[in-house]
Amino acid sequence: MDDKQLATQASGQAGERLAREFLEQQGLTFVQQNIKYKFGELDLIMKQGEEWIFVEVKYRSSGRYGGAINALGNKQIQRLKRAAEHFIQLNHIDAICRFDLIAIDDDQINWLQNAF
Repeated sequence: MDDKQLATQASGQAGERLAREFLEQQGLTFVQQNIKYKFGELDLIMKQGEEWIFVEVKYRSSGRYGGAINALGNKQIQRLKRAAEHFIQLNHIDAICRFDLIAIDDDQINWLQNAF
């Protein structure tokens, strides 16, 4: 891995940490993070009461190129849905689920509930 990849990975981990702390401050309960399957990855899994929340975290150090809130494409959304479906099946979850987006530009956090 080169220096740029390491820096990107470190900033992504920092973004996930900020997102988790923010969501916990909003009353959500942490379940798991960085669940990886060959067809997709789940950044954060949280719960709010009985509802399961699959959270995609997008972190950008600047607002250039549309910022973090515009960094999620249709192909990625499909991979996230597939990974969440797999997680739900593996864990025998029978509950309401939703997908949220945490978009972080510098230290500005935007929380989009039911993002897709």
